Amino acid sequence: MTKIAIFGVGLIGGSLALCYKGKPEFTVVGHSPNPRSVEKLLKRNVVDVATTSMEEAVEGADYIFLCVPVGMLEDYVKQLVKLPLKKGCIITDVGSTKASVTESAAALVREGIYFIGGHPMAGSERHGVEAASVYLFENAFYVLTPAKGTPQDEVDRLANLLKLTKAQIVQVDAREHDDIVGAISHLPHIIAVALVNQVREYNSTNPLYQNLAAGGFRDITRIASSEPTIWRDILLNNREVLLKLLTDWNLGISRFIALLENSDGEGIAEQFRMAGEFRSHLPERRKGMITSLFDIYVDIPDHPGIIGQITTLLGNARINLSNIQIIESREDVPGILRLSFRNQDDADRATGLLGQDYAVHV
Repeated sequence: MTKIAIFGVGLIGGSLALCYKGKPEFTVVGHSPNPRSVEKLLKRNVVDVATTSMEEAVEGADYIFLCVPVGMLEDYVKQLVKLPLKKGCIITDVGSTKASVTESAAALVREGIYFIGGHPMAGSERHGVEAASVYLFENAFYVLTPAKGTPQDEVDRLANLLKLTKAQIVQVDAREHDDIVGAISHLPHIIAVALVNQVREYNSTNPLYQNLAAGGFRDITRIASSEPTIWRDILLNNREVLLKLLTDWNLGISRFIALLENSDGEGIAEQFRMAGEFRSHLPERRKGMITSLFDIYVDIPDHPGIIGQITTLLGNARINLSNIQIIESREDVPGILRLSFRNQDDADRATGLLGQDYAVHV
């Protein structure tokens, strides 16, 4: 029997637990310092055993997953290595920064115990164990960042365990990981927050900014609503990388300033052309760190029960609807319904189904 201990059974930790729970070869133990959280885990049937005791959670564990916030990782590692861990135990984490925890853990773990950094590049706009899903990691990259000197056999052992999540396992250097993730996830979060705060300041003297900042603006800045304390820890942990990225970003903005100052239309068009060409080659149907939502827009008449009819149609066709928003609905004016889905296949099926009776736009 393989014992898996999970510290921090929220969205990521809970989804990992669900990937292994119920399989006869695994026992899944969840840990939380909060007794109420322990009760909730058992009530929701996410783990086999739940406890507030670190010692009980790790006793005889073959794998330990640290699914706590980035700012708490090193402290957890320090506490764990003082406990009587099983020889051959692999400790791993799910944080979105890897260099600092990988290096510090490598200096702490003792012979026969291994730390292998991990980062599942999947998420959700929802949080907590209530949002956990056995499908969260399917078709997503799961990055492993072993420290130098870690036996490849141990890395392979963890990778084989993680294959049960249906993720694609990738092995890279921890610092390379932080450079890449800083550019494709951490920097966009900073940009989104800065942009929203810029408009917020304009709105303080003219409320029309907020009234008109719907649709596209709300969509492209969705990640600005991310949990503040989590992102505080992530950005500070990856500070050196982000300072370089922000310097490069400022150079790019300066380039646009110069193009506008010189009324260089061709230069502006070239920037859009290059960006569009590169973006067209980005993977469309693979999960990433920034959760994708696939939207369609449906013109609907202002009739009682119309939204219920549409959701019933989708439900009967077993099409999973992630979110719904009424953009406009006035008497004698068609309303616009924005329907969001978690994958392109569901969005395509919904378009085909609803398109038989309604005008659907993508």
